[in-house]
Amino acid sequence: MLEDIKNFLTSDEFIPMLTEWGLKLVLALVIFIIGRWVAKIITKAFRRAIHRESIDDTLEDFLGNILYAILMVAVILAAVDTLGVNITSLLAIVGAAGLAIGLALKDSLGNFAAGVMLIIFRPFTKGDFVEVAGTSGSVVEVRIFNTILTTPDNKQITLPNALITADPITNYSALDQRRVDLVIGVGYDDDLKVAREVLTRICAQHDKVLDEPATQVWVSELGDSSVNFNVRPWVKTPDYWGVYGDLLETAKVELEAAGCSIPYPQSDVHLHKVEAS
Repeated sequence: MLEDIKNFLTSDEFIPMLTEWGLKLVLALVIFIIGRWVAKIITKAFRRAIHRESIDDTLEDFLGNILYAILMVAVILAAVDTLGVNITSLLAIVGAAGLAIGLALKDSLGNFAAGVMLIIFRPFTKGDFVEVAGTSGSVVEVRIFNTILTTPDNKQITLPNALITADPITNYSALDQRRVDLVIGVGYDDDLKVAREVLTRICAQHDKVLDEPATQVWVSELGDSSVNFNVRPWVKTPDYWGVYGDLLETAKVELEAAGCSIPYPQSDVHLHKVEAS
C-alpha cells in the first residue's frame, strides 16, 4: 500500500489534482468569508429598514437573527457546492440527519417555537421590566432560542423561551399607571382620624402621585400590635419605586409629628405570683 501511495504521489496526475482541489478550497473559503460579510451587511440594512417603520425593537432583533441564519445557510451551501459536493444529495442527507437531530434536540425546537410565540403575541417588548419563570428583570433581547434579561443589580440572565411561555408572565411596564400598595400601622392608643388625615395629606402633597384615580386610605386590619391602614395612591409606572420609598419615609416622620406612633411587634408578659400552700 505504501508503494501505491508513493506511485500516486509521484505520478503526473497528483499535481494537477492537488492544484484543482487547492483552488476549489481557496475559492470555497473566499465564498464563505465574502458571503458572511455580505450577510452581515444585508442584515444590518434590513434592521435599519424595519427600524424606520417603527417596528418594535424585540421583533426587529428576532427577525434580524432569523435573516442572518438563513443567509449563512445559503453561504455555506454555496461554499460546499464549490468543492464539487452534490448539493441535492447533501440536502437529502441533511434532511434525514435533521429529523434525527430534531428528535434529539426537541427542547431546542420547543424554545424556537416559544420564541416565535413571544414575537407574535408580544407579552413584553425590549426594555420592559417583567417577572418570568420566577425571575425579574428588564428585557434586553428575545433571541431564537432564549431571552436575555438584566436584573436591577445588573446581572444578566438567559432564560429558555419555552420556560418563559410555560409560566405566567407579569409585565410591570405594560401599562402607563401603577398603584402603590402600602400597609402602615399606628398604635391602638392613637387617634385614627388624625392618622388617616396625615396619610391622605402626604399622598396629596407628593408631586408624582396622580389625582386620578383617587388615592384610597382605610383601616384594613386590627393587628396584634397595630391598627393597619391600606394606603393606595396611583403613579406613573416609571415613578413607582421612587414614590414608594418617599411615602414610607414621609409617613413615619409626619405620623410621629402628629402624635401617632409606629408600633413594632411586641408581647405583654404577665407574671402571676402563686403562693405556696
